[in-house]
Amino acid sequence: MEFKLYVGHLAAATTESALQQLFAQAGAVSSVTLVKDHGSGQSKGFAFVTMATAAGAQKAIARFNNYELAGRRLAVNMAEQPKAAVAGYQSKLGAFSVTNRSPKVNTPPSGRTGGYQSKLGAFGTGSAPTPPRRRGGSQRH
Repeated sequence: MEFKLYVGHLAAATTESALQQLFAQAGAVSSVTLVKDHGSGQSKGFAFVTMATAAGAQKAIARFNNYELAGRRLAVNMAEQPKAAVAGYQSKLGAFSVTNRSPKVNTPPSGRTGGYQSKLGAFGTGSAPTPPRRRGGSQRH
């Protein structure tokens, strides 16, 4: 099993190879992913380093958390695992979720008369809407 570490507060000039060499001091490094901006290609200031063993990951955290690299103090800890995806889109507030907590749609009970009647008969009896009245101009004969 591999152990992914989050490495934050990186200087913009930090490279993947520099991180590879640094973290290799703590144990076998499986991969290094430096997160970059898509538009400019510049580092966003954090990376993910995957260690081959749990002992190597713990040693890297103990050794390199608050370690100074290129004038910046690193933040190193275990990366959070992504949460399981829910079917459909779900915002942080749950506003668009497709779960049992979705907002209920207010539909009028069937057979009820009165109240609002849309021109298209959306909540009506199902009959076709009446054609619009002609205004102004000459009458057809």
